[in-house]
Amino acid sequence: MIRYLKTTPTQYVMLFKSGQVKREGAGLSFFYWEPTSTVVIVPLSSADVPFAFQESTADFQTITVQGQLTWRVADAKKLAGLLDHSVTQRGQWKSDDPRKLEERLVHTAQLLTQSVVGKLSLTQALGSSERLAATVLAGLRASEAVQLLGVELLSVAVLAVRPTPEMARALEAEAREGLQRKSDEAIYERRTAAVESERRVKESELQTEVMVEQKRRHIRETKMAADIAMEKEREALVEQMASNDKKAADAAAWALTKQLEPLRTMDWKILSAMQAGGGDPGNNIAVAFRELAENAGRIGELNISPDLLRSLMPSKK
Repeated sequence: MIRYLKTTPTQYVMLFKSGQVKREGAGLSFFYWEPTSTVVIVPLSSADVPFAFQESTADFQTITVQGQLTWRVADAKKLAGLLDHSVTQRGQWKSDDPRKLEERLVHTAQLLTQSVVGKLSLTQALGSSERLAATVLAGLRASEAVQLLGVELLSVAVLAVRPTPEMARALEAEAREGLQRKSDEAIYERRTAAVESERRVKESELQTEVMVEQKRRHIRETKMAADIAMEKEREALVEQMASNDKKAADAAAWALTKQLEPLRTMDWKILSAMQAGGGDPGNNIAVAFRELAENAGRIGELNISPDLLRSLMPSKK
């Protein structure tokens, strides 16, 4: 029975007859004799394979790694030699081998992920998406099993790394506590900054007051020094005036002494007579009485008439 086959440019076709490849290439169209022919179609387009598996971290915590890898066939003949890609007359694969390819790739990616996650703690693993993707991609490209399949890994993306629900709640609580602690620290730092600012303002005010007080004290000291200097000048002036007065008094006393010195040797009777001028009877009688008193021891009897005493008394007008 003659069949007609038409493929797309993203399909590599090989026509086998009697164990030999009669035709091969991408996007071929041809007629073939179905009873004696075997058609193998290997897709050349890239494919995305999602994956999700659970692994244990170094601290024995379970996480779920979710992502996808992108691959394409690099050597269709090598792949066709390892996995059966023969198709029916309707273009459907006769076996499940094409689907096993993706399972092998995912299994290899899981082994590589396990080798990385097993060395990380939970917190480190949760933040290692990029590291996991890079490590898995490099491991798949270097894997001998993948190279034997004739496929090429284009990219690996780790979409999520999640802990168990219980651990997620615990981590969320810890994160909330950490954020609350940071908030409290921020509030404390803000209050501390406000207190520090207020302290600097008060210190500035105190320094201003100290400077003002120092200026006032300097003014008082200057004024006091001026008053002291003035008082010293006054003291010197008073001392000088006292010295001058003393000198003047000494000079006056000396002059008076010199004036009275001739009178010291004179008889008091002469002085009294000179003072009275010799014309005052009362003064003469007083002198006489004094002489009587001086010679009282020689007088036996002395009579003084009232008229004499009355004449000596000052008359009342």
